[in-house]
Amino acid sequence: MRDGTSDGASDGTSNGMSNGMSNGAVPTPGGVASGRLSVVVTSETTQDQVDAVGRPLPHFPEPAALASHGPARVIAMCNQKGGVGKTTTTINLAAALAEYGRRVLIVDFDPQGAASVGLGVSPHELDLTVYNLLMERDAQVADVLRHTATPGLDLLPANIDLSAAEVQLVGEVARESVLSRALRPVLDDYDVVLIDCQPSLGLLTVNALTAAHGVLIPLECEFFALRGVALLIETIEKVRDRLNPRLEVDGILATMYDSRTLHAREVVARVHEAFGDTLLQTVIGRTVKFPDATVAAEPITTYAPTHSGAAAYRQLARELVARGDAA
Repeated sequence: MRDGTSDGASDGTSNGMSNGMSNGAVPTPGGVASGRLSVVVTSETTQDQVDAVGRPLPHFPEPAALASHGPARVIAMCNQKGGVGKTTTTINLAAALAEYGRRVLIVDFDPQGAASVGLGVSPHELDLTVYNLLMERDAQVADVLRHTATPGLDLLPANIDLSAAEVQLVGEVARESVLSRALRPVLDDYDVVLIDCQPSLGLLTVNALTAAHGVLIPLECEFFALRGVALLIETIEKVRDRLNPRLEVDGILATMYDSRTLHAREVVARVHEAFGDTLLQTVIGRTVKFPDATVAAEPITTYAPTHSGAAAYRQLARELVARGDAA
């Protein structure tokens, strides 16, 4: 499982949190443009409950049923560091939203095909993938689309063929908007589209950001994971300025959190200090159930529906809906 465990230290080096921050590794809150940050809830703050950084934890109500579906809000799951929980979050957030009656489409936009594998699709046996949608004018979304075992959740799968698109798109006109054009015909059929990006800031990721309304940044609770956030925010701002003015940072999601360790608590506190309420109040704890669910090719919401990991992703879904970042 690509995102279930950490891929190890990043390429950068750190002399400690304060040194990394003072050298500009993480921008100040004013450098992050993010919309709809004020949480609107129908119930009062949960009595005596606080989140990981001590903020009062609101009661996020169960989303109301939708009278109709679409048009979709497109969210890119993005972080150039591998092993931070992008694929795990994409699959389980999508499944949680589907539980609440939303129609959700996952776009596997990583040549490793981890989201496809995590939903029971074998990438090596695919004849048509998202690569064909990008590179072949006559390819139709309906030909590539896969229904999953989770009602209301569909998948556009990927495999290693997608790695060739990075090179082949270089010579294309409006190469940054190819994914946006490919998804346009099906946006009215879904409430949320989640794009699982590869761990890089290359042309594929720029395509995802150009197609998206918002960006969700999964961030592993360890110091090295913070080092690349400034570069990611800079890339998001460039895409917003030059290609996609509607693009917003929906939130930073702390993943692989272990409240028993001072290290994890310090990282979350530092993220909150730098980014303020862009840090979501939901945190995703570290648990072996996530890789177990991946082996079973199921979201944790069906593999272990009463587990705290399933509850966390349901809370994330409710929080995003309450913030206006999902249908």
